[in-house]
Amino acid sequence: MTISRRQFLQSTLALSMMPRVAMASASELVAQTSMQQIAPQGYPETPIWSYGGGVPGSEIRVPQGARVRRKLVNMLPQPTTVHWHGVRIDNAMDGVPGLTQEVVQPKASFDYDFEVPDAGTYWYHAHNQSMEQVARGLYGPLIVEEASGPDVDQDLSLMLDDWRLDPESAEISGEFDNGHDLSHAGRLGNLITVNGKFDPSYPVQTSERLRLRLINAANARVFDVTLDGLAGWIVALDGMPLEVPLRVENSFPLAPAQRADLIVDVLANSGQAASIVSVERDGAYGLLKFDVSGVSSRVARTEIDPLPVNQMPEITLQNTPLHRMTMQGGAMRWLESANLGDAELSGRELAQLGRFWALNGYAERPDDPFLDVRLGSVHRIEFANETAFPHAMHLHGHHFRIILQDGTLGPWRDTVLVERGQVRQVALVADNPGNWLLHCHMLGHAASGMMSWFRVM
Repeated sequence: MTISRRQFLQSTLALSMMPRVAMASASELVAQTSMQQIAPQGYPETPIWSYGGGVPGSEIRVPQGARVRRKLVNMLPQPTTVHWHGVRIDNAMDGVPGLTQEVVQPKASFDYDFEVPDAGTYWYHAHNQSMEQVARGLYGPLIVEEASGPDVDQDLSLMLDDWRLDPESAEISGEFDNGHDLSHAGRLGNLITVNGKFDPSYPVQTSERLRLRLINAANARVFDVTLDGLAGWIVALDGMPLEVPLRVENSFPLAPAQRADLIVDVLANSGQAASIVSVERDGAYGLLKFDVSGVSSRVARTEIDPLPVNQMPEITLQNTPLHRMTMQGGAMRWLESANLGDAELSGRELAQLGRFWALNGYAERPDDPFLDVRLGSVHRIEFANETAFPHAMHLHGHHFRIILQDGTLGPWRDTVLVERGQVRQVALVADNPGNWLLHCHMLGHAASGMMSWFRVM
């Protein structure tokens, strides 16, 4: 297929398969510069930052309850850390500079060593200068397998990302302090990949059953996902199994950092193609293609069993304190003022410092925690989005339950999408001691003000 440069600039959706070669040993996670064919064939390779030489970094797949031991070796020109996203982890291993550890300087290393208590789909990514380092490719999948998993023919980890590439050189566009990106929707790319390459496909057979682990690694893009030539169910969100699998009948959103596990059956006939599709303003585009050849002997089923549950704490909403977090600022809702350290600055002064957003009146991570609570206590957080843009709010070290409009408890998640003008409540048990970050996972928003934290004593 020939791609014009105009088409390259306009393309928004693509596909790839996982790189198979990594330079690091099994016990090392080497953050390094490398080259990879991100753009279509015929364009130059793209200089990237990676774990082990490829994007995504090598898949880490371990059984539930195992220990993960990785020595981060920093061969980058910047300090870095690794955050193990979604894992209920020991606080010292969480990878947040200035809160749980110091940055790892160039040519230095840091040993990460932690247990993975919950089966599910997680990921790891850089957490220093994240808007730049994640955009350059510093992320990979972390899969924790159930003792008794579902009966599927293929189990695929699929990391969705968008890249802002120069159409001539295919180099990653700089300007990570671009005021427009920081104050608007965030850094959106002009080329979308799955697992770091453009437009490959996966071979399948009619009637095969697949487990698809979707991970949104993009800086700011919210994918609106649906199926074509496939029928299936969402069986887990953000790593946590649903009590009742949810049949995919319409599109569903996948915000930055969120994950969705799907079990799907291939309906397309041999010689046809099936797809995972992203619904955009101007139509629907294929994210991922499955080339169908042959027919599986698998007997079709119309129902599906839920995944084995993880042992999560009980939550009761009766007499549970409510804490409000207000999201403020951004384009069209400019800050009048906000706190930066001990000083209250005007919106103009904040913009000159690259701060466009605030959480509860603070345009950076404040000295005092948003919550300071005792171990085992139950809390509700109300996220009130007073801005003109959506935000994906992520809590470190914990999962929480969405509180539905009727007041009942919805699914477990670690990242909640709060649309503009929307108010959403979550409930959590503060069952993991330490200092934990709470921030918007539109990484430009976090870098320009949407950062807070909470303490569990």
